[in-house]
Amino acid sequence: MTARDPGLDRAIEAAGGVRALARQLGISQPAISSWKRVPSDRVIAIEAATGVPRRDLRPDLYDQSSSAAADRSALNDIAPEDIARADEYALLGALLWRAPTAEVLAKVARFRGDGSELGTAHLMLAEAAANADPAGIQREFFDLFVGVGRGELLPYASFYRTGFLHERPLAEVRRDMEALGLAREERIGEPEDHVAMLFDVMRGLIMGEFAADQIDDSVFYERHIKPWASRLFVDLEMTQTSAFYRTVGAVGRVFLDIEAGAMALAA
Repeated sequence: MTARDPGLDRAIEAAGGVRALARQLGISQPAISSWKRVPSDRVIAIEAATGVPRRDLRPDLYDQSSSAAADRSALNDIAPEDIARADEYALLGALLWRAPTAEVLAKVARFRGDGSELGTAHLMLAEAAANADPAGIQREFFDLFVGVGRGELLPYASFYRTGFLHERPLAEVRRDMEALGLAREERIGEPEDHVAMLFDVMRGLIMGEFAADQIDDSVFYERHIKPWASRLFVDLEMTQTSAFYRTVGAVGRVFLDIEAGAMALAA
C-alpha cells in the first residue's frame, strides 16, 4: 500500500484524526482514507480547517520559497502584483470558507501593513487575529454564516443578486466552471456561487492553473464577482455581531475597490 503524503498526514494529525478532518470538511471519512495526498481543490479548505500551510500540504503547487516563486512567475509570466492579487483572493476565500484555527490566526497576526488603505486594513486584521479567541471566532463564524435556520449573512451570488438561493447566477457560475474543467464534489454542501469558491477560482485563473477560451480572470470577475461581492464585504464590515470578521470585511471591501479600479483601467 502506498504511504500517505507527509502533507496529508500533517493535516490529519492537526485536525485530530481522519474522522475529525472529514467532519470539518463536510465529507465522508472513507473519502479521506482513500487519499494519497491532498487533492488540489481541497488545499484551501484544509489550510483553513487545520492551519497547515498550503505550501506544506502541496509543495508541488504552493512552494513559496523566493526562488520557487520567481521560477513560477517567470514560467507563467505572472507579474508580482498578480501574485499578490491571487494571495489576497486565497486569504479571503479561506477565511470565509471555514472559521480559522488557532494556527491560522497566529499566521494572520504576523501580517504587516503599510500606509495604503489596504495595508491599514491588513494591520487591523492582524491585530484582531492576535486578540482573537479561536472558540469565539468559531461562534462568530457560526452566527454570521450558518446560524440556527440561517446565518446573518448569506455569502452566495444568487442571494445577493436575486434575493433567493439557487437562482440564475448559480447556473451561470456552473456553466463557466464546467468550461474551465472544474466541478464541485457532490459531498460538498455549499453551492458553487459561495464567495469562497468564486475567490478560489479567481486565484487559479490569475495563477494560470486552468483556463478556457474567452474566460480569464477579468471575465470571471466581471460576471461573477463585480455584481455583488463588494456588498457582501460592506455588510460584513457593518455587522454588529462580530469583531474579527468586521476586519475581514474591511480587507475585502478595500481589495475589491482596488480590483474594480484596475479592471476599469485595463478595459
